[in-house]
Amino acid sequence: MAFLAAIEEAGTGRLADVDASRYDAVLYAGGHGTMWDFPDDPDVIRVGREVYERGGVVAAVCHGPSALVNLTLSDGSYLVAGKRVAAFTNEEERLRGVADVVPFLLADKLVERGAEHEPGATWQAQVVVDGRLATGQNPASAAPLAERVLDVLAERRD
Repeated sequence: MAFLAAIEEAGTGRLADVDASRYDAVLYAGGHGTMWDFPDDPDVIRVGREVYERGGVVAAVCHGPSALVNLTLSDGSYLVAGKRVAAFTNEEERLRGVADVVPFLLADKLVERGAEHEPGATWQAQVVVDGRLATGQNPASAAPLAERVLDVLAERRD
C-alpha cells in the first residue's frame, strides 16, 4: 500500500515532460490501444531514441513493440532494423478476433521495418534480447522480459 500511496502522492506526469537522460531503460507495455497510440507519438519515439542512443535499454512487451515501428535513430534508421524481436503474433491477433480491427499486424510491421520477428508458441512466454533491445511476445512474457532487462542493465555496469 505504501508503494501505491507514493505513486498517488507523486502524481503522473506527461511523457512530453520526461527527461530521458535520467533513465537507463524504457519499457513500453502493451495493450491493444498502444497500436493506435504509440507508433506516431513523437514523445514515445523521442524517449526511446534518447535512452537507446545514450547506451540504455529499450524494452517492449505484447503490443508495446508498436512503439518501435516508427522509432528511428538520429541517423534516420529504424531501431529494429537488423535486430531480432518478439511481439504479439499474427496468430494471436487472429485468435483474439482482432486481426481485422487493429490498424496493422504488429509482427508484419516490424518485419517491414527490417526486424527479424521470432515468434514463440501461441500464448507462451517468448523473450528475445538483441543487444540493448529486449522484447516479449505477449502477457506471459512480461515477467521473463523484466528479468532479462535487469540482466542487460547489470551487464552494462560490469
